Amino acid sequence: MRRMPRQVLMKQLSQRLRDGTMSVLDVPLPLLERGMVLVRNHYSLISAGTEGSTVAAARKSLIGKARERPQQVRQVLDVVAQQGPLQAYRAVQKKLEAWSPLGYSSAGVVIEVAPDVQGISVGDQVACAGIGYANHAEVVAVPVNLCVSLPAGADLGRAAYNALGAIAIQGVRQADLHLGETCVVIGLGLLGQLTGLILRASGVRVIGIDINARSIELAREHFADLCFTMDAAGMEAEIGRLTSGIGADAVIITAATDSLEPVNLAGRLLRKRGTVVIVGMVPTGFDRDPDYYRKELSLKMSCSYGPGRYDPAYEQKGLDYPAGLVRWTEKRNMEAFQQLMVSGGLDIGYLTTHRFRLDDSAAAYDLILNKTEAYLGMLIEYDHSRPLPRERVMLAAPPGRASVATPGISFIGAGSYAMSHLLPNLPNDSSVVRRGVATSSGTSARSVAERFGFAFCGADVADVLDDQDTHAVFIATRHDSHARYVLAALAAGKHVFVEKPLTLNPAELDSVASAVAAAGTNLTVGFNRRFSGLVSEIRRLLGTGPMSMIYRVNAGAIPADSWIQDIEIGGGRIVGEACHFIDTMVYLCGSLPERVHAFVMNGSEQLVDTVVINLRFANGAIGSLCYFANGPKRMPKEYIEVYKDGQSAILSDFRELTMYGLRDVKRSKHFSQDKGQAAMVREFVKSVREGSAAPIPFSEIRAVTQATFAALDSLRERTEQPVDQGVRD
Repeated sequence: MRRMPRQVLMKQLSQRLRDGTMSVLDVPLPLLERGMVLVRNHYSLISAGTEGSTVAAARKSLIGKARERPQQVRQVLDVVAQQGPLQAYRAVQKKLEAWSPLGYSSAGVVIEVAPDVQGISVGDQVACAGIGYANHAEVVAVPVNLCVSLPAGADLGRAAYNALGAIAIQGVRQADLHLGETCVVIGLGLLGQLTGLILRASGVRVIGIDINARSIELAREHFADLCFTMDAAGMEAEIGRLTSGIGADAVIITAATDSLEPVNLAGRLLRKRGTVVIVGMVPTGFDRDPDYYRKELSLKMSCSYGPGRYDPAYEQKGLDYPAGLVRWTEKRNMEAFQQLMVSGGLDIGYLTTHRFRLDDSAAAYDLILNKTEAYLGMLIEYDHSRPLPRERVMLAAPPGRASVATPGISFIGAGSYAMSHLLPNLPNDSSVVRRGVATSSGTSARSVAERFGFAFCGADVADVLDDQDTHAVFIATRHDSHARYVLAALAAGKHVFVEKPLTLNPAELDSVASAVAAAGTNLTVGFNRRFSGLVSEIRRLLGTGPMSMIYRVNAGAIPADSWIQDIEIGGGRIVGEACHFIDTMVYLCGSLPERVHAFVMNGSEQLVDTVVINLRFANGAIGSLCYFANGPKRMPKEYIEVYKDGQSAILSDFRELTMYGLRDVKRSKHFSQDKGQAAMVREFVKSVREGSAAPIPFSEIRAVTQATFAALDSLRERTEQPVDQGVRD
């Protein structure tokens, strides 16, 4: 595989959600991960409907944004109730301040291919799709199932319509029309025009309806047998004459409106047992009588590009569906669209009304929002011959020279958790130097680096590990990469803080244990609960030793297709999260777990997320972890009871501690949760600066991780399992 040099910069169009500010930023090339190809864009298509609404929402006031997204407002209120106003504020600020890429349909030439990708080579012309992938950027990294090969000499400007073409084809497939039948297309914008052209190429008669006279004129000229305005008199009678009194066989709605009129109009125009397909953004309610009920009409939703959309196994892992079972996937829909154009069955040349250079592309969105002139398809053109500079994205001069006494701190990965709990808790004084941020997305790396005052950003982990002024690395990536990055960082001589879990399997854990033994640097895992002030208070008052503990976690349900539930990526919820709570019990009793016996509730065996894990510790302590995913959202998440020598402690959701068995009942209550993140970060940085021992002994980290593996073994074998504690410090 030919590899692009590190620290290569590109330009990308991005906007900030707070105020809708748009800018063409210098960002690092996206990271080429498994199953992906790196593409040098020649063209990308602006979707006036989808992207226009995104930009319009970003330019509204905070109140306007809240009205636009009531579901997200409810999520914020849930965070306030569960975690307190500070975490809710951080979550909102993270969204508002981040740079977000735009675009989801492009075409260009492949410049690099991941080793596991077959059938695509460097130099191939390809068309790409996908929000977060086929962005308005000089270079994009796209999963193989969202990328289709083109014949040599293909018109890349037309190929850039790839995503919208596939959306239109999927809508036509949902209508299930046959040669000679009639279809009404309501909404003749860019998506409606593509739908009409594809219908005509399929031998279907097309009737177009819109509110815009220019759109109607274009439809009549290029594909429509009849065209009407929405309120045209005599429409039903004319359609009846065209269809010999039968009515339309299907209606495809590609309009975007809050009105119910398109759906109700569709019912009036259809024959008995006809089909309505919703492709655009319209309400799905309708008047049941007389049309939908009496005609026994069907209403279908069309899901974007087709089967495979929103399936991580298909889009991210590249696992295809057998054609014998799923004939038309999203990739095969994209291929069909491109083949139609190559064969001459689809002439979309008239759709492109505007072209913009990347540096001028923000003007396209002003045109969309202000409607200063008529538009349809708008392409962004890239100077693909421009040499990409090989240098870092330097954002600010570091506040001082890094040294052992003033260590340089860098981040590998900086997602939601890091931005809410790790980055805000770094020292704000001159005791550390904020060096670099590396994430798989150049836009996110720049957003984080700008917001938290880091000197540089990149997409390649080596940008951080090769930096001589970086003494400590925070790793906050997806779980499957933790062990790999820990090993690389230790080998580079860095102190390491890694979010839980440390590893996903025993083999990785053995490798890390060997690296820790050989390294002269510290390793800390993000087991933050033990650093909570209220947990420390329990240990101070009760001491360690034999005790009995109950730790109940109202974990909440996570969908089966979430990456967290994926054993290969997230490790599942026992390895991925239960380690937190086992570590808290290790800290409270002051001993390592020796034996584990786990039980899963009937019906949750596949996800393993409603379980009881019983533990026995080396000093005789016992504990039960009740990890339940079947509780209500509004119920507090975590509850701990500890019993020892006639005394007990009850900790409710890291806000309220009640101690019994003392002279008087002792209560401590906090306004916000204290799960220990601030103290954890502080102690890790202190250990790096002072050269002291890691905040958590590695023997405890290793034993806790092994206990999660033993819990899975117990569930599988249906028996108690020993915990391999490994070597001691």
